[in-house]
Amino acid sequence: MKDSVYMAEMDAFTYREKLAKDAIVFVPVGALEQHGSHMAMCVDAYLTKAMAGATAEKVGGICAEPIIYGFKSQQRSGGGFHLTGTTSLDGSTLIAIVRDICRNIAEDGARKIVFMNGHYENYQFVYEGVDLALRDLRMEGIDDVEVMLMSYWDFVDDKTIEELYPEGFTGWDLEHAGVMETSLMLLLYPDLVDMDRIDEELYVGLPAVLPNYDVLPIKPEYTPPSGCLSHPGASTKEKGEILRDVAVKNMVDAIEKEFGA
Repeated sequence: MKDSVYMAEMDAFTYREKLAKDAIVFVPVGALEQHGSHMAMCVDAYLTKAMAGATAEKVGGICAEPIIYGFKSQQRSGGGFHLTGTTSLDGSTLIAIVRDICRNIAEDGARKIVFMNGHYENYQFVYEGVDLALRDLRMEGIDDVEVMLMSYWDFVDDKTIEELYPEGFTGWDLEHAGVMETSLMLLLYPDLVDMDRIDEELYVGLPAVLPNYDVLPIKPEYTPPSGCLSHPGASTKEKGEILRDVAVKNMVDAIEKEFGA
């Protein structure tokens, strides 16, 4: 059996041995969400698993399988959950899934856990699930578990943003299916990207101009026709490599600070 950082590729005895040595366990949290006509809908889950795996390798950790589905795509950060293909969870469902996974991993023996988020809308629901899991564990007499929550894009520093977005940066909320995600996909999963599918008639109104409030039911006309919120045209594999390397380095630094890994 090959040596792997991925939990699903390990036998249970190897996993147990790694936990006994205080390995950090990473849980990627993604979504199944439309990403325009130029990218597959697996972006959030696949990229987060790859970023978590790369980070786990640097600290001798373990990367669990990702949570594939995420909270409802919001119109101002993901185009909206009305768009075809976006398949979402209610907030209470995501909280319950995170709670169960966190508790199970801790009961296996993990004492240092990282939930790595790759879908903008997930964060607070992941936070709640972890908080409830820690409450459950304390009731079982397990009170030494530490958990970090992070969204990988938050570890791309200002210098890198200035370098990769010379015409100005609109913010991570509008980066849905934009340069960051597309560049990372070109690096990590090029077969799931087709830049020739960026139709000029479809990729208009970008970056999106949206109200600073939400409306329900969703008004479809507020979402650009591509479903993207910023234009992916300037994306390259080389930018993806820079984004990955910077984010992983800075995540490792934060993990070593908190966990002493």
